[in-house]
Amino acid sequence: MTDTRTQIRTYVDSHPGVHFNGLVRSLDLAPGQVQHHVRRLVDAERLVREEFYGRTHYYPPGLTEWERATVALYHRDTARAILTRLLDDGEARPAALAEELGVARSTLEWHVGHLEEQGVLQKQRDIRNRVTLVLERPAATAAVLARLDADAVGSAEPKGERSRGTETAADAD
Repeated sequence: MTDTRTQIRTYVDSHPGVHFNGLVRSLDLAPGQVQHHVRRLVDAERLVREEFYGRTHYYPPGLTEWERATVALYHRDTARAILTRLLDDGEARPAALAEELGVARSTLEWHVGHLEEQGVLQKQRDIRNRVTLVLERPAATAAVLARLDADAVGSAEPKGERSRGTETAADAD
């Protein structure tokens, strides 16, 4: 493997879910150079390329589809804030969460819809049909996100300290 491919693979290993432009910026390489080497790495199955909701992300091999989707969605500021809040508190009401995050309810619902579609969270309804958001697999979600470097997922730092427990992903399923 060439030095450039090794550099790209090492970066993706430590920053799973990185976007193409993130690779170009972070590695200070020409876009065509990155495109060429990424294509070769994907063809050799040394990288996984997957598109989620209009964005292409790159991952090291070995992550499940659910883990890749969770990481991809975590790269988006609002989805990251939703996941952080649910990891911290276990549940949230959509209206209160939208207000807390300072986003429109429709924006919150757009992100919640994607998180729900990928099996990351679910809407639970009470006897009065009121919705509460909860993580589908809290321990597994915490384990996946714990492996991420904060710098790899954007500049916004999650609020507060996350309590993640010591369960493994296998314990949650």
